[in-house]
Amino acid sequence: MVTISEVKTGTSARENRTAAHTHIRGLGLRPDGTAEKVLSGFVGQESAREACGLIVDLIRAKKMSGRAVLLAGGPGTGKTALALAISQELGTKVPFRPIVASEIFSAEVKKTEALMENFRRAIGLRVKETKEVYEGEVTDLTPEEAENPLGGYGKTISHVVVGLKSGKGTKKLRLDPSIYEAIQKERVAVGDVIYIEANTGAVKRVGRSDAYATEFDLEAEEYVPIPKGEVHKKKEIVQDVTLHDLDVANARPQGGQDIMSMMSQLSKPRKTEITDKLRTEINKVVSTYISSGVAELVPGVLFIDEVHMLDIECFTYLNRALEASISPIVVLASNRGVCTIRGTDDIEAPHGIPSDLAGRLLIVPTYPYDKADIETIVKIRAKTEGLDASEEALMRVAEIGAETSLRYALQLLTPAGVIAKSQGRGKIEKSDVEECKELFIDAGRSAGLVTGNFLA
Repeated sequence: MVTISEVKTGTSARENRTAAHTHIRGLGLRPDGTAEKVLSGFVGQESAREACGLIVDLIRAKKMSGRAVLLAGGPGTGKTALALAISQELGTKVPFRPIVASEIFSAEVKKTEALMENFRRAIGLRVKETKEVYEGEVTDLTPEEAENPLGGYGKTISHVVVGLKSGKGTKKLRLDPSIYEAIQKERVAVGDVIYIEANTGAVKRVGRSDAYATEFDLEAEEYVPIPKGEVHKKKEIVQDVTLHDLDVANARPQGGQDIMSMMSQLSKPRKTEITDKLRTEINKVVSTYISSGVAELVPGVLFIDEVHMLDIECFTYLNRALEASISPIVVLASNRGVCTIRGTDDIEAPHGIPSDLAGRLLIVPTYPYDKADIETIVKIRAKTEGLDASEEALMRVAEIGAETSLRYALQLLTPAGVIAKSQGRGKIEKSDVEECKELFIDAGRSAGLVTGNFLA
């Protein structure tokens, strides 16, 4: 007998990797802007979350552009989590560009170029365009052939006849053979809902008509209703791009200088140097279309973690970039106290940031977690990682977190789960945590061990 087994897919399958901040779903604020003790995966840091809530409101009101925020606190106090929570609160339509400061140092790209590129990636442009489209359910799809003009026995497609049906009527269209290629790429069949742009001939398959949806259907199709109104209509299409996309697309411009010519170049990116002159010209065109109402600027968020790793040249350039007419909201994070600014011999400053830049920042402090907060975080992480642990084991992990660091304690959870499974148990016990603690030492014990070896 042939064995057939079903491959289970869908929302129940864990397809995504569990990252360090997977459990963060937002800032966890009440409607009046005050923070809950535990909400949206966040625990504690109420004052910092409320401050970040105000920053989110300023960004939404478009009163924060060109300003910068510094999240300052010790390691493992939730600075990166706060930045990601700001991103979650703003939604997917607002660009969010997270980088680590050391990323901008490269042998191939200048520091200032890398910094400006990330600035431009964090600034969005929402272009609204009214297009003439044909939209409806495909009732007929017939390619018509003709003799090959180059001779031989083969035939070529001269045109294709497409029948479309909408809520208020039907139409038959005779289309160019190039559009038939686009129809084939989209895998359009009779019964699909599509729309065709009249100007460009672009074809988009929206989904399968819900008239074909039955409980016995085996295909995992997305069913959509038949479009309302006439088949031929004017439709407003909104397109979201970043300024960096426009920079790359127009580094070697071909075609007109109107906004749609610029947009059409997005599908043909070329790796080449982007000059300040080109960026200035693109800014002028963007400003023109913003003032005429064709496009809307969406200042996003650039998050620079470990900002003390930047050098004095980068900080100087950052000052200039923040003062530009088109700039994003910059969120910086640092876990240093007073330290030497990189690129200088002996200039010390709080958080490793020059005083002239630090004076421009809104500084949000984060504080170490107490034992009760650590216990709650450990329980949330165990649930997020799908681990079954006894209360005793979770309490022991929390104790280790209070003694050493939260990061170290959370890293013990998954190995403890592996040890429990290897011993035939589904639940993590305290002994599994203790075994992991012996196998993997924390940074403090490691430093003591190394120091002892050197002294010996």
